[in-house]
Amino acid sequence: MSKNNALFDIECRSCPRLSRFLKETREKFPDYHSRPVPAFGANKPKLLIVGLAPGLHGANATGRPFTGDHAGIILYEMLHKHGFSNKPISTDLSDGLKLKHCRITNAVKCLPPANKPVGDEINTCNSYLVEELKAIDKKSVILCLGLISHKAVIKALSLKQSDYPFIHGEIHKLDDGREIIDSYHCSRYNTNTRRLTAAMFNDIFVQIKVQLKL
Repeated sequence: MSKNNALFDIECRSCPRLSRFLKETREKFPDYHSRPVPAFGANKPKLLIVGLAPGLHGANATGRPFTGDHAGIILYEMLHKHGFSNKPISTDLSDGLKLKHCRITNAVKCLPPANKPVGDEINTCNSYLVEELKAIDKKSVILCLGLISHKAVIKALSLKQSDYPFIHGEIHKLDDGREIIDSYHCSRYNTNTRRLTAAMFNDIFVQIKVQLKL
């Protein structure tokens, strides 16, 4: 159980397909975390970053979101550049990395086969996201990395999907004062194809700091 989220269950086995895949992964990589990955960062964040799911050799291996994989390289560099972390690199749980005013989680807490969770798994895991969203400041920003994360957040907030379409760089202002900002996921594919460039991702964080008045 994560000390930062009393409702998070690190032994959760609610999704049969994911449970089987994690068991297979533990057998293949016995030193890996290979369990649900808890959120990481400030308990009362001004910025909540929502990714998709743990990567095989990243969060699934290390037990920390976006740690040890390609997507985490650009994310943690941006967090450090804009004052949300004390280090630009995230390697493992003992690296001394700390986040400031920021928390990182995933729409799905377990490693999915081929990095693609199915609808039932996203919906089952949504209850954790509901609780995480309750814990953030009412003037906070929610950064959704990719379409699935965006849809998971909209569902967790009990909002109508058609009222909040995913558009890179879009700011969705919510009635309670919080704001959602959409970005393409900082995956290896998106950065290699330049669907998301470092400049584009930097602009997202510039927007976030403007919205948070930091």
